[in-house]
Amino acid sequence: MKWRGRRRSRNIEDRRRLPAGGMKIGGIGAILVIVIGLFLGVDVSPLLNDPRTPGPSRGGGTGALSAEEKAAGEFVAVTLADTEEIWSDIFRRQLGKPYRPATLVLFSGATQSPCGGASGATGPFYCPPDRKIYLDTAFFSTLARRMGAKGDFAAAYVVAHEVAHHVQDELGILSKATAIRRRLPEAESNAVSVRVELQADCYAGIWARRAHERFGTLEPGDVEEAMNAARRIGDDTLQRNAGRRPMPHTFTHGTSAQRMRWFARGFESGDLAGCDTFGARQL
Repeated sequence: MKWRGRRRSRNIEDRRRLPAGGMKIGGIGAILVIVIGLFLGVDVSPLLNDPRTPGPSRGGGTGALSAEEKAAGEFVAVTLADTEEIWSDIFRRQLGKPYRPATLVLFSGATQSPCGGASGATGPFYCPPDRKIYLDTAFFSTLARRMGAKGDFAAAYVVAHEVAHHVQDELGILSKATAIRRRLPEAESNAVSVRVELQADCYAGIWARRAHERFGTLEPGDVEEAMNAARRIGDDTLQRNAGRRPMPHTFTHGTSAQRMRWFARGFESGDLAGCDTFGARQL
């Protein structure tokens, strides 16, 4: 992915050197807890907050950022800037309205949001009340080393997916889906969540296509990196990797095949209308 030397977004809130509320990380054991949490789709931060857990605090601290952390921050800032330009153009051309960009919060270890605690265990997420995306850049290492989704474009796909949830919020889709989910039993609520997530994958595909057209972003193998990332974080794959039998009624993000298919659909069409997962008979 070609990203160096381009504009960086100013909508970055860097909390990586702020205290993280006493979160404790106990070496390899804590890393395994985080990975298990990612696989199962559950927030394991209460385990990491247990005062009995040994090890130093993994809050941001006051030291200087490492070279790796600086590079990750720069990468995210450029990727976010790209999403701002692409979505501003799409909103103007396809919807005739302005796009209000999201703020992306970088943190290390743990931080707080109106949606609850954010940690390495929760993974990246978008919080509608404050219109912010929360991301611990250490997740990129987890994505590559623990989940097998390597490459900078795989990381860009993660950012683009979370920005896509903000796009859904701007379009009023997210609030409607949330209201519907609250009225449904768990299995049906999960099914709505799957459609929300697959649409975000499709929007990420739109961004990838438009970013390449505008900036010449893509290099050979980049689309494959994004598709591999989508495959690695499908609900069925995560459950198998966690030693569980896939249970479709618990899926909240979609299968690997579905996530790849909808990313590809967005990439091929480049059009919002092609991402109507809610009107699709088959996902």
